Order: sequence, then C-alpha cells, then structure tokens
Amino acid sequence: MDALTELNIIGLGVSGVLLAMACVKADRVRAWRAGINPSAPEVSDASFTVARVALVAMAGVGIWTCVQGFGVADDMEWSDGELTSAVRGAADDLDGYTYRTDQSGTPLYFDDYETLIRDKVTENGGGDAPSTGVTAEPAPANTDADAYFTVAANGTEKAFCTHIVRTRSKKHDYTPPGITGGEGTVTFPGYRLAVGTREGAC
Repeated sequence: MDALTELNIIGLGVSGVLLAMACVKADRVRAWRAGINPSAPEVSDASFTVARVALVAMAGVGIWTCVQGFGVADDMEWSDGELTSAVRGAADDLDGYTYRTDQSGTPLYFDDYETLIRDKVTENGGGDAPSTGVTAEPAPANTDADAYFTVAANGTEKAFCTHIVRTRSKKHDYTPPGITGGEGTVTFPGYRLAVGTREGAC
C-alpha cells in the first residue's frame, strides 16, 4: 500500500470520528461537562446545532477529498489487467519492427531496447493506465542480437519476460543520396525484430 492510499484511509477514519461526534446527544455532553466542571455555563441548543453542522460539513469535505485521493492513487498505479494488456500490445507492435543504425551500430530511432519496450508498454496502457511507472530490467547476458527484459510496473506484482531477437534486414538498408564516407557510399544498415513475451520474470 502506497503512502497516498494510507493517507486517504486515515482521512476517512478522521471523517468517521467527526460524524460520530456530530451524533452525540446534547444531554450527554452537558452531563460530561458538568462532571468535569460543575460551574461551567450551560451550552445552548443553538450552539449544539451549529457544532453539529460544522462537524458534518468537515466530515463531508474530508470524505470527498479522500474519494478524490483514491482516484489519484489509482491513476498512479498499474493493475494486473492493465499491465498484461499493455505488455502484450507492446510485443505485438514490436514484433516485425524495423529500424536502422548509424555506422557505429547505434539505433537511429530510439535510445536502446529498454527504452523502446518501456515506451511501447506505456503507449499500450490505455486511457486508465498511468503514463509512468513501467520498468524493463535487462538480463545480464543481453546482446544487440538476443536480449531478454523483465517488464514490471508500479502497483502490481505481475511481471513479464519479453524476448527480442534481432536479424539483419538488408532490404531496410538506406543509402542517403550524395553522402559518402572514407570508404565510399554511406549506408545505414537495417534490422528487423522478432519479439515475444511470457508471464513471469526472465
């Protein structure tokens, strides 16, 4: 349970206490005050009415605030279903994905596989899913041609193992017109990804 949810629960508890205080009978309060301080002035019925209205109003505001807070907390966390759907959607989007690299092998369209997976999962999360909180933990032995990532997200204990296999795709090479290097024409090599996913960490 995150801190915001705990705070909302405490807020509901305080609101409940305020409502309980508003329900206490005036005669009981008068008897309690007389027992503590017999010389204290009598409290009028109008004062009790004002106090009850104030307590109920404060409890109402507290409950409304907590309900809104639960909505905010839900928007900040992923559910099992949201992550499952998003990871499968991301794997479908990336299966067959093509891209090019520069001469050093650095992808031209994204930073790295980890970022690519994380962005695609977030993109496939849908309107109710958070826009943050997704992680894609790479396996230690990953290479550019064969890589595994454990995908997880805040709010759920589910995890998915996403496997990427990269193959050379010469039909996706690109040679910019008029650009040459030290050894002749510059070509940006193309690659194709095969992507699959399964439930559970890698």
